[in-house]
Amino acid sequence: MVEVSSPRDWAAATPEGRGLRIAGSAAGAFLGLVLLVAAGAKLLDPQAFAEQIQAQGLDFGLPAMAVARLALALEVALGLLLVMGVRRLWVLVPAALLVGFFLFVTGRDYWRAARGIEPPAAACGCFGNLVERTPGQAFWQDLLLLVPALALAFVGRDGGAGARSARRLPWARVAAAALGTGLAVVFAVRAPALPLDDFATRLKPGVAAAQLCAGRETDRVCLATLLPEAMEGAHLVVLADLADPATGEAVARLNQYALAGRGPRPWMLAAATPEQHHAFFWRFGPAFEVREAPPGLLRPLYRRLPRAFLLEDGRVTRTWSGWPPLDDSPRSTMEPT
Repeated sequence: MVEVSSPRDWAAATPEGRGLRIAGSAAGAFLGLVLLVAAGAKLLDPQAFAEQIQAQGLDFGLPAMAVARLALALEVALGLLLVMGVRRLWVLVPAALLVGFFLFVTGRDYWRAARGIEPPAAACGCFGNLVERTPGQAFWQDLLLLVPALALAFVGRDGGAGARSARRLPWARVAAAALGTGLAVVFAVRAPALPLDDFATRLKPGVAAAQLCAGRETDRVCLATLLPEAMEGAHLVVLADLADPATGEAVARLNQYALAGRGPRPWMLAAATPEQHHAFFWRFGPAFEVREAPPGLLRPLYRRLPRAFLLEDGRVTRTWSGWPPLDDSPRSTMEPT
């Protein structure tokens, strides 16, 4: 029989204590990994995360981008500490508050959706804008993914080297987490200028137009239903902001390309009102069709507008950040470089 004089000794000396410590460490590492994956999805497109924060009214009067960067720094710091096995209360309590905040936001959207109150178009779940989830899916998935791991992370925290060792600050791991957090913030600042659109959005080569959807069952809309004529053959689709002066300036080039008729048929999609579409048509006279698209469908497809892609037989085969490089030889323009 093993004699123990304290809970720490019991956790270190008995098989049951060691098992709980291992389970708690594994749960903490899993929770940290989930936080890092969630932060990574938002680090790729911090502007979209800032828009989500503003849409949800979570900026509290501060610049939304500043709040987004602070939130990402906290998420990365806690994730790194948990993955490295730091399960002190000063890590677990903020992690519990962060998980509670995620559940509050997704739960509020779920409650509103269940009562027919339309939640904001930019959902602010654990995984940001990259993953399409209904309000109910976001709440239940976050609940089942985060809460059990968080609860188990509190188990078997003390053990191994006695009280003095348990109180000692793990400087090396804290420094590594601080360094990783700093690098993540720098990346968030630089990310919008990096060529990461295919990783940061749902629009990438190989994806089918029928898979790019938004909305719930009754009002669900997909790119395939928005552009049914583009599901066969080759089509060039441009996502644009009709209020951007650069869009009006590009119409002449797009008109020339469309009237030449030698390449894929061009289309333009914009999240604008019918009045804005009408004004754009009469001001710039596009020789291609401009169609209205809901913001909830378009926003996950870009980081910055304009963005263009080639659609062949209903599948994305190439993307461009900005206007596509149109020239007098459309066929060669559409081929990979």
